[in-house]
Amino acid sequence: MGVDYYNILRVSRNATEEDLKKSYKRLAMRWHPDKNPINKKEAEAKFKQISEAYDVLSDPQKRQIYDLYGEEGLKSAELSSPSGFGGGTGVRTGAYSFNPRNADDIFAEFFGGSEKKFHGDGGVGSQGNKKAAPVESKFVCSLEELYEGGRRKMRISRTVPDEFGKPKTVEEILKIDIKPGWKKGTKITFPEKGNHEPGVTPADLIFVVDEKPHPIFKRDGNDLVVNQKISLLEALTGINLSLTTLDGRNLTIPVTDIVKPGHVVVIPNEGMPISKGPSQKGHLKIKFDIIFPSRLSAEQKSDLKRALGRADK
Repeated sequence: MGVDYYNILRVSRNATEEDLKKSYKRLAMRWHPDKNPINKKEAEAKFKQISEAYDVLSDPQKRQIYDLYGEEGLKSAELSSPSGFGGGTGVRTGAYSFNPRNADDIFAEFFGGSEKKFHGDGGVGSQGNKKAAPVESKFVCSLEELYEGGRRKMRISRTVPDEFGKPKTVEEILKIDIKPGWKKGTKITFPEKGNHEPGVTPADLIFVVDEKPHPIFKRDGNDLVVNQKISLLEALTGINLSLTTLDGRNLTIPVTDIVKPGHVVVIPNEGMPISKGPSQKGHLKIKFDIIFPSRLSAEQKSDLKRALGRADK
């Protein structure tokens, strides 16, 4: 027989017109897509199926053909009605063609015109509902995540109406794909994922990126900055610096020039990825903090004077 319309509407095969209406109203209210924003695709399919079942079983001709020939016979392009169909049943004799009614039209007959929409309390009202103000929440990311990208799962709980229109709390997992190069202040919006309230369209849920401080690197736009302490001796004679990058690589940076106060070494393409062009990166900037000795002996001072060409005359 294919689809069992009686089972879909939860009625017996000898259900009356009143039984059909009562069951349709209950199921249509439960499975209307506007009442099921979390599982909207599933709700749309069930709502359409419920509407089709009511359309068939509430129409004497369609119901009689369905009872005899099943869904396939009902939906065939043309079906000649048996001669016995006409007597006292309200069914027309002759050629029959299946034309299903629109699900929204059927719903409108019971609950009002097509301009109507469910409120958060389970009732029906106009689509001109005021939308709740957006709800913002911090989304704290490590600098490594913002450098390499990744995926995070966020568990949220919110209030939605149950099948009877009463508020209930549900939990949901939202997936956020972190793009390399995102900056502090970047916003990720999940439309209408806020609480459902009567007469109000649910708020958008917005996660705002915040950067967790890093012990070595500091971000400056698309650049990364490292403050490196070196001794006065190293500043004068040179040093090989070793750094581990945010993606785990080891960098060896030879510093051979004399480092003066304010000196900066710039390494191209070792900064943060640029979100609009992930293959491009900013620069790595190394700033130096020269540590001077707290005291020198007379011999050390003399050695320095000789080395620097300033021996006493």
